[in-house]
Amino acid sequence: MASHITFIGAGNMASAIIEGLLNSGHDADALTATATSDDTLSPLRSRLGINTTTDNVEALAQSDVVVLAVKPQIMHQVCEEIRDAIQSRNPLIISVAAGLTVDTLERWLGGDLAVIRCMPNTPSLLGVGASGLYANSRASSKQRQLTEELLNAVGIVEWVEEEQLLDVVTAVSGSAPAYFFLMFEAMEEAAVARGLPAETARRLAIQAALGAATMAMASDKLPSELKRDVMSPGGTTERAIQRLESGGLRQLLQDAMGDCANRAGEMAKQFSTR
Repeated sequence: MASHITFIGAGNMASAIIEGLLNSGHDADALTATATSDDTLSPLRSRLGINTTTDNVEALAQSDVVVLAVKPQIMHQVCEEIRDAIQSRNPLIISVAAGLTVDTLERWLGGDLAVIRCMPNTPSLLGVGASGLYANSRASSKQRQLTEELLNAVGIVEWVEEEQLLDVVTAVSGSAPAYFFLMFEAMEEAAVARGLPAETARRLAIQAALGAATMAMASDKLPSELKRDVMSPGGTTERAIQRLESGGLRQLLQDAMGDCANRAGEMAKQFSTR
């Protein structure tokens, strides 16, 4: 790990990464987080023992890595504030902000910087996240490795070599927890309609999803093979899968993911004009 990592922004995602780093052995003294209010920072400081400040420029004085973890809507303002300090220090920039391209971030920060974009998801808050990473040409192999170690602290990481593929990452993992939450809702409603108590249905559906995910992670088989393993000819699972397929679930999911990826691209274009 680099000697010092500064998080500009101390929200849920930044806090999750910081906790993951500490759990993996990173020195609390080598971590700094910033926020606009000490009310946000005080609990983080007392609970985790890291450095905190409301002064973004001050926080960059010793930074080798800067993680940009503020909302996209205020990123331009933040970048303008820290541009001179960034240019003076020349740290690795890691952004976890959705919809902001490497070119946009580099332009806002004055250019000629190593920038890596990260598309995490909310399960990172529990250490079981999935993150897509893209690096510009100025990021060295050592910086890529450092970023991978940093994000591995909250889950798995996968690199893409074309930035627009982060839009696909958004569709397949970034937004995907919501797809499964919708499925839990629908399964609970269907079970309740047939007489099962809501809490019982909810717990069973969530545990079944956890079990399926655990099996898929542990197995060398493709999902299609695992699906066939559950289906007995003429049995209950086969009947359910036939209904899902005939009802267009596969195409509907593909269309939804397409809409998600397209929206991510639209957001990037909107921010790039600023």
